[in-house]
Amino acid sequence: MQYIKPATFRNAFFTFSRSSFNLLNPNPSSSSFFILLSLPILKSQTFHRSHTLSSSMSDSAQPPSHSLEKQFEAFRTELEESGTLRERIRSVVSEIEATNRLIYATLLLVHHSRSIAELLAKAKSNIDVLKEKYKQLAETLGGCSGQYYRYHGDWRSETQSVVSLLTFMHWLETGNLLEHKEAEEKLGLNNSEFGLDVEDYLVGVCFMSNELPRYVVNQVTAGDYDCPRKVLKFLTDLHAAFRLLNLRNDFLRKKFDGMKYDLRKVEEVYYDVKIRGLTPNGDSVGDKGVEGQT
Repeated sequence: MQYIKPATFRNAFFTFSRSSFNLLNPNPSSSSFFILLSLPILKSQTFHRSHTLSSSMSDSAQPPSHSLEKQFEAFRTELEESGTLRERIRSVVSEIEATNRLIYATLLLVHHSRSIAELLAKAKSNIDVLKEKYKQLAETLGGCSGQYYRYHGDWRSETQSVVSLLTFMHWLETGNLLEHKEAEEKLGLNNSEFGLDVEDYLVGVCFMSNELPRYVVNQVTAGDYDCPRKVLKFLTDLHAAFRLLNLRNDFLRKKFDGMKYDLRKVEEVYYDVKIRGLTPNGDSVGDKGVEGQT
């Protein structure tokens, strides 16, 4: 128990005696006396608690430790470098997208019975531009070994469109599917650190199949009644090849499901042409590719 000075005790007792003794209540109030005696103790406890609280608040307001500050300074530097790199990547990707639009605008004229040889020559002139842009991407990531899939999403969609255009051009020229290695060679992506992702290639092939039903209808309208048979054979073989893959329920699976509808549309055109007796007798055109058929 805390020691109470005599002067403090006398003052407290004098205050108590004046408030507790009167004519009506000659006996002192024991509870009031106890409260007066406890005042110095309560004041001391209150001061101790407030001092402890202020000490804890001052401790929490201290700056972070040197190791923590150093760690987050490294995070800041890494994020700034990553943001700068992404800006450089997106600058190149925007040029790839612009080249894709030029090639696609040229190939759209195929549906209007324009000369395929002339259109392919014009479209192929942009392949070197795409090759140069992918070379720039590879050089941009040259100093980031093992970071291909970290930034892959920045050019995934554009690469799928590129593959779609290249495979459609190759099919128009040869009647066959452009293989994965051939697509890599056209784009100069034969480096192990920066190549053509297999899933991007497959999605691009699915995109290419979306153009075939429209092409078949326009070719039949132009008088090429054997075109539906050749496209149907190509899509049937392609669909069967995709069936070998164990596809998950993701974007590639959805695009593959779309190929089924492309195949069905071509089948309907083929059956309609055959029922009407418009199919030529025998294989007069042969399997020399679409370019030689028009």
